[in-house]
Amino acid sequence: MKYALIGCGRVSPNHIQAAKNNGLEIVALCDVVPEAMREKAERFELGSVPQYTDYKQMLKEVQPELVAIATESGKHAAIALDCIDEGCNVIIEKPIALSLADADAIIRSGKEKGVAVCVSHQNRFNKSIQYIRKTLEEGRFGRLLHGAATIRWNRGREYYDAASWRGTWAMDGGCLMNQCIHNIDLLCWMMGDEIEEVIAYTDRLMHPYMEAEDFGMAMLRFRNGAYGLIEGTVNVYPRNMEETLIIFGEKGTVKAAGTSVNTIAEWAFADCPDDPEYVKSTYSENPPNIYGFGHTPLYADVIDSIRNSRTPYVDGEAGRRALEVVLAIYQSAALHEPVRLPLDKCSTVDFEGRFR
Repeated sequence: MKYALIGCGRVSPNHIQAAKNNGLEIVALCDVVPEAMREKAERFELGSVPQYTDYKQMLKEVQPELVAIATESGKHAAIALDCIDEGCNVIIEKPIALSLADADAIIRSGKEKGVAVCVSHQNRFNKSIQYIRKTLEEGRFGRLLHGAATIRWNRGREYYDAASWRGTWAMDGGCLMNQCIHNIDLLCWMMGDEIEEVIAYTDRLMHPYMEAEDFGMAMLRFRNGAYGLIEGTVNVYPRNMEETLIIFGEKGTVKAAGTSVNTIAEWAFADCPDDPEYVKSTYSENPPNIYGFGHTPLYADVIDSIRNSRTPYVDGEAGRRALEVVLAIYQSAALHEPVRLPLDKCSTVDFEGRFR
């Protein structure tokens, strides 16, 4: 299967390695910075793979079957729509887009063209998360009571200065949209996805040079009667502390933790069919960075979905739901009132000037 990558920045090594691990034919790299492409081609021994600074030219000349989009977030939608228009299946780095209108356009276009649309929420494929999900689907939690997602990380001036789009409303959003959306996706997926109401606070406490938030807290109320708590920050001194996902049910409690919720830290169920220490040791991993090991299985699933004409495990609708939650948090914080879902229209640019 012919594969191309658009965007050779911070997360691109995970995409290239996942493509290689799954035996894809890497036919092109694309980035507006030629040095970024050359470095990746050399690091991953891609030989004389064609390199483009114009993705539209690349699509016409190379005609890939599968394209991964790992550019700045504000460009995801336009590039994805162009790729889909050319008949390409797409893997879109999170978030799927920065507006609900753009997310809807991607989903609609993918269906019309009959191509796969996947959003790279790769942590769904963590061994820890997959085992928790299996246990949830078996009904072992009983009634879900509440869940909590915490992302306590550090991002300093150097991180934001390295790319001018970071922390802007037009191209990124703040810590909830960029750093926290993976765990927000997991929380909502585990707790039932259907959210009735969001109430939230956001603020810019430590980063006056960025436009969007560096801190956010929110409470979600799900249609099934459960609640969700979100705490996200990039202000933790002096480095990343933790990312955790906790689920409380009437008959079970689970805590996933570690660099990117790759470990199981707590495991307790009323039915006691498995040894907690065995579960913790068997379903925990130690990834080298925050991106974890999920890209390779995510790619494997997308390839299989293309070959068997089925929906990817993490499809466009899943990406849209995560986007909607973050936008609802932004809206609640800006209005200082609860926000009901579903949202009608919303985009990150609606909040420009929020922290002036």
